[in-house]
Amino acid sequence: MAPLNDPKIQTIIGGHDLPTPEPESPFRPRQPYRFSTLCATVENPSQKDQYGSSSVPIYQTSTFKGVGGEYDYSRSGNPTRSHLEHHIAKISSAEHAFAVSSGMAALDTILRMLKPGDEVIAGDDLYGGTNRLLGYLKTHGGVTVHHVDTTKPSSLIEFIKPGKTAMVLLESPTNPLLKVVDIATISASVKERAPDAIVVVDNTMMSPYLQRPLEHGADIVYDSATKYLSGHHDLMAGVITCNREDIAKQMGFVINATGNALTPFDCFLLLRGIKTLAIRMDRQQSTAMRVATMLDHLGFKVHYPGLPNHPDRDVHERIADGPGAVLSFTTGDKAMSERIVGATRLWGISVSFGCVNSLISMPCVMSHASIDAATRAARGLPEDLIRLCVGIEDPVDLLDDLERALLEAGAITLTAGADEHQRYVRATLPREGHAISRAVEKLAFNDAAGLGYMTERCKEDREWFVSAPGKVILFGEHAVVHGVTAIAASVDLRCYGLTTPRHDGKLSVHFVDIENLKHEWILDDLPWDAVTPVPVGSLHPESLDGRLVDAITTRALPPSILSHPKAKQASIAFLYMYMILAHDGRRPSFNFTTRSTLPIGAGLGSSASFSVCVATALLLLYQRISAPPQPAPNREGQSGDPGHIHVSHQGRRALTPQTAEEVNQWAFVSEKILHGNPSGVDNAVAVFGGALAYTKAGFGKKSGMDPIQGFKSLRFLLTNTRVPRDTKSLVAAVGVKKEQEPEVVNGLLNAIQSISDEARRALADPELPRDALLKALSALIDENHAHLVALGVSHASLEAIRSTTASSPYNLSTKLTGAGGGGCAVTLVPDQISESTLRDLVTALSAENFDPYLTSVGGSGLGILSPYNQPQTGVQPPTAPATPPETPGDEQALTSHSDDNTPALLHDPFAQQTISDLPTWADSLGRWLYV
Repeated sequence: MAPLNDPKIQTIIGGHDLPTPEPESPFRPRQPYRFSTLCATVENPSQKDQYGSSSVPIYQTSTFKGVGGEYDYSRSGNPTRSHLEHHIAKISSAEHAFAVSSGMAALDTILRMLKPGDEVIAGDDLYGGTNRLLGYLKTHGGVTVHHVDTTKPSSLIEFIKPGKTAMVLLESPTNPLLKVVDIATISASVKERAPDAIVVVDNTMMSPYLQRPLEHGADIVYDSATKYLSGHHDLMAGVITCNREDIAKQMGFVINATGNALTPFDCFLLLRGIKTLAIRMDRQQSTAMRVATMLDHLGFKVHYPGLPNHPDRDVHERIADGPGAVLSFTTGDKAMSERIVGATRLWGISVSFGCVNSLISMPCVMSHASIDAATRAARGLPEDLIRLCVGIEDPVDLLDDLERALLEAGAITLTAGADEHQRYVRATLPREGHAISRAVEKLAFNDAAGLGYMTERCKEDREWFVSAPGKVILFGEHAVVHGVTAIAASVDLRCYGLTTPRHDGKLSVHFVDIENLKHEWILDDLPWDAVTPVPVGSLHPESLDGRLVDAITTRALPPSILSHPKAKQASIAFLYMYMILAHDGRRPSFNFTTRSTLPIGAGLGSSASFSVCVATALLLLYQRISAPPQPAPNREGQSGDPGHIHVSHQGRRALTPQTAEEVNQWAFVSEKILHGNPSGVDNAVAVFGGALAYTKAGFGKKSGMDPIQGFKSLRFLLTNTRVPRDTKSLVAAVGVKKEQEPEVVNGLLNAIQSISDEARRALADPELPRDALLKALSALIDENHAHLVALGVSHASLEAIRSTTASSPYNLSTKLTGAGGGGCAVTLVPDQISESTLRDLVTALSAENFDPYLTSVGGSGLGILSPYNQPQTGVQPPTAPATPPETPGDEQALTSHSDDNTPALLHDPFAQQTISDLPTWADSLGRWLYV
């Protein structure tokens, strides 16, 4: 393996990557390789094949001729195995990797580091073979083993003993209950209390594709490569990785001494399997999410970290990149579970997992049978537990086979009179005496259209009301194009979106602020033949579906929309999202209205807030996300939850990080349609709120967005110049200036970078007094703007605003935001300024034909009006509906109002509010849930 300081090795994951495929050049910077590329490309720069073989040769030999060569005996080393170990280290964030004969051989190699008297802390939900080996060491090796609930990091503390605790053995997720372990927190805790203890993680369930524990503080990681790394169940193998030289030497000695290294032919097979690891796991975990969702909807208790109700989903998403492809569930009856397993046809009955073929098993009678029944019961391992290991078969076939097995076993039953997808419910267990009736999905026959096929018409009778903030760039704007860090923050001027049910087979929009666009489509006339839907739980591909975009443009948009560029792009984005999110035949019929308190085209992220509203509304309607329930009222009749205080970002976050991330991913897709190649900053701020630091990739810098923790909400005056911007020309002009005067421009860029760094430190410092913070920010604003003027990106209108705000009695600091050349200016408002002085300033700016907006920066992100009735506090308007209201009428169209049955309870007042009254009216409707 090439040394880490080798300039030909680019550091991507833990210092390991493939060699540069072409000479380094400032004119052609390379993008970091993605994981699937790392998997598929096997190359060791220190071991070039003499014939240029595209596949690593099998050195099927036990001995090597010569004296003093790199290899002499295959037990000690083999070129095929060296290639494999280099490849495994590269994808595992590791400096050292070893390949041995099985996963248990890997664990045995690691446990040989222990000596009599040592103590080991291990989880209480481990693979059966791991328990068996630990039991042997406990009985014959004089090693003490403490089994604890590792899902609670605090439970380990009493067992961590300096000088005694030699090893901590973890699995996450565990097998088979899919419990999640906070590897990072436990590793830090162990190192603090017992520095000599070694943290070992069995990563078989995740593989390096989804989780790399070395990045989270683990000392040793091992996998049963028989599983996902190989992926085909045609070999036995285990791998060990670490970053410590002393541990690597011990591992190498044991492997050489015991002779359990992997054979050359199996090394070749494992190399071949790893090449497809990423693509296999993408398919497997996508299908696993669909299986878990189906079982959960039927009412079974499902263990899967991809489900919103998993107790430690947030921990898992912090340390892993996906939920994996193994899940388990209970039926409430062991005999029923046995009937289900026996009734499957496509799911093979077998132990193990990670294969391209799907497997089903009952751990307590198969993989975990070596654990005695009493111990299984003590550790909460249910006898009726079924484990599903999802393969790469077509998900429709897998779901159908499982559904038929559940029906045949009597676990589910038909519902009388139900439509197609609501045909099954959980069956009554005789010993429980009750039934669990939860429908899977709902289909309705579209008689009105006369199409003769089953198409879902979602009967969502609530009006979902959502909102998202705009953004300002406080520091580093324009210079961000050249790699300078920009500080972006949410601004509490918001876009609002409202879905109103129609149930008439039509889809309509009213984009009030986008050329007042009004249009409706007949759902079945949309170009559904061009859609490749993204399944629930899957990510949108990196590139847009060009076929769908073209089909929408040419077949769904009339000339009246095509002739207006902004309306055209907004319509394409909305229809694209509506169609590609559709799944299982769902095509909800509704109207979507948007309004904005943000000035459009002023550089305040109005398109991103629009995208976030579109994504959120559609994800809610397609039930890909849900709003959390309200806490029960206490005895005094008030909610025990203090809620989320809007803008100031105090209190709990009511919308989960998982919901926010799902919305953010899809809002980014909409932004791609609107802008082509967005940075992702605007939609991230619109979803998460607060502030973040963004650095553009290129010229030796890695792209990154980091939240600024503890950002304090600040008051700003935003002033729209009403001057259109030509961003491309501004960027080009600075580029020319940089070529002509590189020292001057680079000096300015470096100075702006220093300002961004200083502002970031100040904003994140919890101990910095507010007065000191405001004073520091004021100075940095003036300095930053001066540098932007020197770059030539200001404008006379911006300077006029600065002149007014800096004059007495205001004495305020102002700078441009965005690309410059017009657009918007931002003015920091100190706490001590009087309201009357602010009103005078607003009047003065308005008199100069500018549009000033007094607002807050750094507050809440995405908002959803809570869909649950609750005790209201404060004075509410007498007409305030339940939030959002359920519509009495089922099939009434939006336009078919009646006095006694009005489906659109929010639509009319929403459309009628003035821009100035809109925020207050929206807040008065009830409890908003925010990120």
